[in-house]
This record gives sequence, C-alpha cells and structure tokens, in this order.
Amino acid sequence: MTFEKTLQRSLNGDQVALIKLGDSLGDLAINLLISAAILAATLWISRWAAKFTRRAISHLPRTDATLQGFTASVVRYGLTLVGVLAILHRLGVQTTSIITVLGAGSLAIGLALQGALSNVAAGVMILIFRPYRVGDVILIAGRTGTVKKLDLFNTELSDFDGVKVVVPNGKGFSDVVVNYTDIDRRRIELILGLDRGCDLDKAIAVLLDLVKQDDRLLADPAPWANVVELTPSAVNVALRVWARLDTYWDARSDLMRRALTRLKAEGVALAYPIQLSEPPTP
Repeated sequence: MTFEKTLQRSLNGDQVALIKLGDSLGDLAINLLISAAILAATLWISRWAAKFTRRAISHLPRTDATLQGFTASVVRYGLTLVGVLAILHRLGVQTTSIITVLGAGSLAIGLALQGALSNVAAGVMILIFRPYRVGDVILIAGRTGTVKKLDLFNTELSDFDGVKVVVPNGKGFSDVVVNYTDIDRRRIELILGLDRGCDLDKAIAVLLDLVKQDDRLLADPAPWANVVELTPSAVNVALRVWARLDTYWDARSDLMRRALTRLKAEGVALAYPIQLSEPPTP
C-alpha cells in the first residue's frame, strides 16, 4: 500500500511538473509571438518615421541631403533601440542592468575618444547652423577648396589643384571659416601703380569708363576710383567695383586686361620699381 501511494504521488508530481512546463512553454511561445510582433512593428515604424523626417526636413529652407540623411538615421536607430529594449523586457530580461552597463560603457568610450566625439558634436552643429554646405567654396584651417563631402567627423575639400583635403569638423566649428559661395555678389579691387608724372584725373576717368562698358559690373553699389597710396616710385590708384558671383572671376580678369590696354592707349604710364643703391662705405 505504501508503494502504491508513493507511486501515485510521484505520478501526480510528474503531471504537475508537466502542466507547469506546458504553461511555461505556452507563456514563452506567447512572449515570442508578441516580441516578434513588436520587432516587426518597430522596424516598420522606424522606417516610416525616418522617411517622414527626411521629407519634413526637405521642405525646410536651407537644407540639403546631408542634414536629411543624418536626422533620419538618428530617428530610425533611436526608435529601433526603444523597440529592442521593449522586446528584452517582454522576454523577462532586466533592462535596467543593461542600460546601466551601456551607460558605463558609453562613459568609458567617451573619455577614450574625446577628440573624435568633439568632431561629432561639431559636425552636428555644422549640420544645424550651416556655415557651409556641399558645393561651397570655403577657406577653412588655412586651406581653400570646394566642399565635396560633409559627415559627422570630417569635411572633405577639393582645392583648386584637384587635391583632396580632409579637415576635422572641430576646425570648421571652432575656427574662422570664410565662405566665398554663400553670397550673391563680390567686390573687385584693382590697385594699379602709376607713374608719378601721369595725369591722375585722366587715369581715374578711364577706369570708371571701363566699368560702364561692362554689363557684368554692377552700378549699385557705385564704382569708386581714387588714389590710395604714395610710394617712392609710384602713385597707387585703386578701382573698386562689384560683380555678381557667377561672373566675378571672368569680369575681374577682363577688367585687368582692358585697364592695362586702355591706360597705355591713353598715354598713362605705369610705374616701375626704383632700385636705390646703398651709399658707399666710408
């Protein structure tokens, strides 16, 4: 009788264990299905939010593909991270400890990569405030060139000789940047050294007349020409006139060539440097 009772209890215990195992497997299956649904919803929502963010930013003034792609990526990966944490919590994983470990790891990585992270921060600020953008001609860190690429770490230039120049974004945000493209007009200044015996009024009239003959040179602001400096061998006369940015370089070169030709034809002589000999040694 005792053996039968023991066997019966053992069977009952096995049945209870099987029932509990079945319940656990059922709960696990349900959690896995819910987690799969959360994952699918997270991926769909993150992609939709990234596309929506890209379209929304594209309608804002003064934006380009770099800012759109960066912001869309931040939104997508941020939502994906939230979804992954929700899945881990559903599966019974203590997300608090994971967040703590990630925070400590991020702090250690941040201390080890201070320079790189400062460039990332500068890249974000450049993308927001837009001191320059892809296609602009800029002077940065002592180098002049056309911006070919702008990411979170570096700004890539192509200088006038076709050389690739990579400048850390920290230089672009903390240093002085000269943008030659983000303007609609630019001033041309020519300084000509004329002979001291020439007719200065005639020379100035010739220069101002040259401006009127070129439609690329603007009448507003008004052109200006006058004497700016006296040297031992010359009288320096400056001509200042404005031109549209798209015609600046051609107009400037043509103006210099026509100025030399016209002054020579009008009998206005250019000055030549005077070599002063040193006094003899006593």
